[in-house]
Amino acid sequence: MKKRLTCIIHGRVHGVFYRDTTSRKARALGLAGFVENQIDGMVLAVAEGEEAVLEEFLTYLWKGSPLSKVERVDAMWGEATGEFSDFSIRYRNFLDRF
Repeated sequence: MKKRLTCIIHGRVHGVFYRDTTSRKARALGLAGFVENQIDGMVLAVAEGEEAVLEEFLTYLWKGSPLSKVERVDAMWGEATGEFSDFSIRYRNFLDRF
């Protein structure tokens, strides 16, 4: 049964290729979802796939890119919705908030 993993990643995760390496890992694992920088300096990752594969992805999220320094990963599990067809990097226009 497919599951959904939603994670908030804390630490030095902006400007260090964290989203890029995370999306590459997710695609290599065959996961669907997205990764996105948050305005507060954290990263949001949402992935759907088989639970064992998501566990491997969660382990990777703690590692991150060579330049990142992950301090904490808040993980929430749920049922997959099937809304994603692939894994992507989402880009936000932070100026929209001002």
